[in-house]
Amino acid sequence: MLGAVGAGVILGVSGVFAVAIAAPDHPQPVTTTTAVAPGSTRPVAADGAAQRVYEGAKESVAYISAESAAGKATGSGFLVSDDGRIVTNEHVVDGADRVTVKLGTRGSEQTARVLAADASKDLALLQVDGGTGGVKPLTLGDSSRVQVGDATYAIGNPYGLDHTFTSGIVSALSRDIQAPDGTPIAGAIQTDAAINPGNSGGALLDGDGTVIGVNSQIASANPSAGGQAGNVGIGFAIPANTVKDFVAHPTSSQVAPPSQEPGLDLPLQ
Repeated sequence: MLGAVGAGVILGVSGVFAVAIAAPDHPQPVTTTTAVAPGSTRPVAADGAAQRVYEGAKESVAYISAESAAGKATGSGFLVSDDGRIVTNEHVVDGADRVTVKLGTRGSEQTARVLAADASKDLALLQVDGGTGGVKPLTLGDSSRVQVGDATYAIGNPYGLDHTFTSGIVSALSRDIQAPDGTPIAGAIQTDAAINPGNSGGALLDGDGTVIGVNSQIASANPSAGGQAGNVGIGFAIPANTVKDFVAHPTSSQVAPPSQEPGLDLPLQ
């Protein structure tokens, strides 16, 4: 097992939190930042394989807005069922009074219900009732088969730039990251695909367009006080097997009881 990412202090600010961590053999503090909200990004050249992944996934990706008394946060998500269930990070919808979702590049904004949101896993399951327009859900793969060096593709809404597509590789496996409530999340996938604020909750895909993780945190060596760090080539995704278990057996850490609706039986690839 590769070295775990050390734990630090969580600072909760309207759907955004930062974890100061000390990286092994690194004299300078490193910060992992969850991603929710607005900037600029670099275009990424895509080869034929990358273009196929993007075309196959783009309509299943969701732009998520969460409104609360503290303001508005934005993040990403993706469709996991034909009946309109969407996975995202818990910190994207934490404390929200109203959540809206725009599915795909042609979909219109619609209200979403939070079926479950678990801060100890940093995962949430949403439900849109206005229909999916026939969009096919993405497939959750078997993250235990992922290997260092595998191609990765991230698709989401960094800084509010919807459907931004970036590529990279699996940089490391079996990283430990911290959930918003401080609970360790084991087995995170480290990638150098560009992930920025607003990518939270989005899909990390393999070369077949299968979801291998949910993009959740990034690391930065130079965080600015009160600001949000940008990508430095170190991102972390919650592994698909953890996500699959959550979708099949939703749990919630919110005050309101979790939805009693059944989970999903998703095939393990």
